[in-house]
Amino acid sequence: MSRELFVYDPPERFVAGTVGLPGHRTFYLQAASGGRITSVALEKEQVEALAERLDDLLDEVVRRSGGAAPVPAIAPLELADDKPLEQPVFEEFRVAALALAWDGETQRVVIEAMAPMEGEGEPPLGDMEADGPPTMVVRLTGAQARAFTSRAKAVVSAGRPPCPFCSLPLDPEGHVCPRANGYRRRAA
Repeated sequence: MSRELFVYDPPERFVAGTVGLPGHRTFYLQAASGGRITSVALEKEQVEALAERLDDLLDEVVRRSGGAAPVPAIAPLELADDKPLEQPVFEEFRVAALALAWDGETQRVVIEAMAPMEGEGEPPLGDMEADGPPTMVVRLTGAQARAFTSRAKAVVSAGRPPCPFCSLPLDPEGHVCPRANGYRRRAA
């Protein structure tokens, strides 16, 4: 199949966000530019891993460049984005694989989110000429990338609070804690 590409170079907005209540949230990456919006669904763990790896990549770029790379140490306040996802959210695809790279020539972070491949074998990530599944490609400045990681970490941590005994998420309907041998704790 011919690869469907959603390219944002650079996006006006690139954020992680959710739809739904904690415990029943669907996570999305959403890119927007020039009136065009692309939303792709993924797992909470994928958002968390992307944010962590992106921070690590940016730190490494700064380290290797001796501080000369255009990457701020923290997210610039003027790029902070706490607005909700653009509505309505139309899921283009569910993310099966994520790739992350630093393009030294353009001084940009490149993020690729790829849908599952139908059939046997997968094209290599980064090969945009090959036939393959739908792919969203986003190119960010170092400052945009830091702002993305800051929001993504906040979105992930905004879920259900952890149980103080077992660290599993607490449900609004109640929580059967394995450390309490399956008994529910009664409210005082």
